[in-house]
Amino acid sequence: MEGGARKKNGEFPGDAGVIPRAVRQIFNILGAQCAKYNMKVTFLELYNEEITDLLAPEEVTKFIDDKSKKPIALMEDGKGGVFVRGLEEEIVTTANQIYKILEKGCAKKRTADTLLNKQSSRSHSILSITIHIKECTPEGEEMIKCGKLNLVDLAGLENISRSGAREGRAREAGEINKSLLTLGRVINALVEHSSHVPYRDSKLTRLLRDSLGGKTKTCIIATISPSLYCLEETLSTLDYAHRAKNIKNRPEINQKMMKSAMIKDLYSEIGRLKQELYASREKNGIYIPSDRYLQEEEEKKVQFVE
Repeated sequence: MEGGARKKNGEFPGDAGVIPRAVRQIFNILGAQCAKYNMKVTFLELYNEEITDLLAPEEVTKFIDDKSKKPIALMEDGKGGVFVRGLEEEIVTTANQIYKILEKGCAKKRTADTLLNKQSSRSHSILSITIHIKECTPEGEEMIKCGKLNLVDLAGLENISRSGAREGRAREAGEINKSLLTLGRVINALVEHSSHVPYRDSKLTRLLRDSLGGKTKTCIIATISPSLYCLEETLSTLDYAHRAKNIKNRPEINQKMMKSAMIKDLYSEIGRLKQELYASREKNGIYIPSDRYLQEEEEKKVQFVE
């Protein structure tokens, strides 16, 4: 997904991965259209079923393994999807800025040397790019079109005995395998049109819910090896890809809304944030507005029933 690093003169490397190539194409298209746009980026890591913000300030990430620290919350958005509360959003205007964000985030990702891979990923990561493009109707009314691209780098399914993983590394591998096996069950359930799809069994499948049978276009790239030693991993990966091909998504065109309606929504969001700030300062036992607390309690009840 990342590929080779940029050269010192800023030249685009020939072995660049999917993410930098996608970023370059996005800016080429926007430049050709002379579009007026706003773009923001988030970058998260899923390690041992805990979400880490790869763009968080250094003083925050220093205490990332502190057990007393409250983990980043994965919330329902009320529309059948999920969102990660509190992620840092970087506003970008050039491809080079995203390349730097990618380098900054990848430097924080967990990797380790195993018998199968000198730089084995010990976590999954998702780089999200959200773009708002301004358009005008024939009547002169301004409209905003919104699109989002999620670029997901999955850690590989690992044979613990062959990788040489021990103690902490073995536990990491167990969590990686657990989330990937859940992903496999979700894929099977969708292909077989099962009445229950176990999205909630892993944070990975909850994050990828819209990409698996949802409203997005999804592409899976299977990384395999010609080595006979890796035959088991190659067959497992190809089986994943073959089953995933049979999932039917229902893509929808990028959302468009009137600029005035979007401004109204932003005012509502500002009002909600002010309420939360006021409730936090009061410190009377509830650190969020009471209506938000009741809403989240109802969501928990629904999750428990499911």
